[in-house]
Amino acid sequence: MEIILNILLVFLVTPFFLLNMISCEDDEVKKTLIQFMTQLSGQQNNNSTLVWKLESDPCKDRWYGVYCDAQMSIKRLNLYRLNLSGTLDVALLCNLQPLAASLTFLSLDDNNISGRITSEIGNCKQLTRLHVRGNQLTGNLPTSLAMLNNLKRLDISDNRFSGLLPNVARISGLNMFLAQNNDLSGTIPAFDFSNFDHFNVSFNNFSGQIPDVNGHFVADSFLGNQGLCGYPLQKNCSEKPLSSTVSQTSEEKSKGPSKEQILMYSGYAALGVIVILFVILKLCTIKKTGKKVEAALNGDIEKSSYVSSESKAEELNKSGFSVASESGTVSQQSLIVLSKPVVNELKLEELLRAPAELIGRGNNGSLYKVMLTNGIIVVVKRIKGWSISSVDFKQRMQLLNQAKHPHVLSPLAFYCSKQEKLLVYEYQKNGSLFKLLHGTSKTFDWTSRLGIASTIAEALAFMHQELGQHGIIHGNIKSSNILLNNNMEPFISEYGALGKNDQQQSSTPIDTFKGDVYGFGVILLELLTGKLVKNNGIDLTDWVQSVVREEWTGEVFDRSLLSEYASEERMVNMLQVAIRCVNDSLEARPSMNQVALMINTIKDEEEKSLIYQV
Repeated sequence: MEIILNILLVFLVTPFFLLNMISCEDDEVKKTLIQFMTQLSGQQNNNSTLVWKLESDPCKDRWYGVYCDAQMSIKRLNLYRLNLSGTLDVALLCNLQPLAASLTFLSLDDNNISGRITSEIGNCKQLTRLHVRGNQLTGNLPTSLAMLNNLKRLDISDNRFSGLLPNVARISGLNMFLAQNNDLSGTIPAFDFSNFDHFNVSFNNFSGQIPDVNGHFVADSFLGNQGLCGYPLQKNCSEKPLSSTVSQTSEEKSKGPSKEQILMYSGYAALGVIVILFVILKLCTIKKTGKKVEAALNGDIEKSSYVSSESKAEELNKSGFSVASESGTVSQQSLIVLSKPVVNELKLEELLRAPAELIGRGNNGSLYKVMLTNGIIVVVKRIKGWSISSVDFKQRMQLLNQAKHPHVLSPLAFYCSKQEKLLVYEYQKNGSLFKLLHGTSKTFDWTSRLGIASTIAEALAFMHQELGQHGIIHGNIKSSNILLNNNMEPFISEYGALGKNDQQQSSTPIDTFKGDVYGFGVILLELLTGKLVKNNGIDLTDWVQSVVREEWTGEVFDRSLLSEYASEERMVNMLQVAIRCVNDSLEARPSMNQVALMINTIKDEEEKSLIYQV
């Protein structure tokens, strides 16, 4: 009987011990997370969204930036752009077993965090994404970083890391590595570049030969490393060291010049004379060419002859472009600079003298890629035939400069005369959304498309709200006007930069904004279908609506999205938003605020599903 009572007592007491152990473990996790956030926040934590309290639960009460799975294990910490200015202590997370065993995603991008990534990061073995871009992190990267075998994406760019790079090339599943704008040194590990979607180590102190990129990446991924050589850079690794060249030259001097050397020097002299004559001839030619280019840009040459051939394009590329003011002379102060940190004290004369490459021409004007003398690359939009006064144009530019959004490209500077209007923008080297969707790039997954749609919708809604009372719309919203920065983040370009009379007159100011809604709806259709807006005379909006009417909605979606098992339910929801945006009736179209809200709802559902799939 006593034995039976003891057994019953064990069964009764054991659950209380287990519950107490679980509670202690949960408390330890909460304390650790709160301590980690306290250190990240620094002394001045004014962010009211980051309310993590010991008496609440990070999963059940949905702490901001904390994402859990169905088993209530913490999977993701997304603390992106929260104005954090404290220090990073990865040991807090990775030395606590419950967190180290479950955490797969850590993002601290675009804060002002200092400190180091210490060796304890190697204990967080489940990490698939580690993003710390745009902080003030310093020191050497730990060798344990290369032990994160599950890591897929690593972004340490725009920090102050130094020393040698650990051999992260040994991580077989790594498909993104961004380390630009640091002070890293040594050689670049032998990565398998065929696995990578994104790779950049530019503007560091790397040296030696670049591993074989197999054509997957261009020079932009390696620029700003003085010691690097080999393809894709135009620096040959086989060049002899200076010391050996000097010793060889001294030996040759001691022996005296040979017949071959005399002939060689004579040839050099003759070549020098030819070069001098060529330069004189070229200077004469440039004067004539400059007049032709200036006349072309001022409309004195007919459009049919204006850079209508490759030879004309080459002239523009070599000679730059010129704009004459009303008085016939260029004013040093006529270029109004709006963004001094980027193009500080830029003068119109410097802009006109810089080499310019024609990169596009449309109904709203022409685009030029311009290399300034300080090495900064900008894009200049040249507008002609826009019947807007100089006063109104200047006022518009000032309003656009004031209504800043992180995903809308504001003009860096502008020039305005009776004949010409120029807008200067920051150059985005990764091209446009149009190129990403319809070019030869690798797969463009559903999560990325949804993220871009959400970002652009919010940015467009913001601009409509800020500039609504002034009636300033985009007027030409399309995928080729959505540009991608170094981190493949989308930006709306040319907001308010309309040419000619493209801003149609409507009965009410609201109607003009509904034109932007239509353009955004077309972008959504491109994202969902992967098809061109116009293809062999077939209009994308007409085709989609006809397929939906026939109840073959599944045939609309891009095959690559279906092959990755993207949620068809959420794609259908997005399609419904797009169809509402392109409705023929202006009144039936939603506002951009409503569109942004609908897309963010779909995005939230997608993020929740991803958390439970982890």
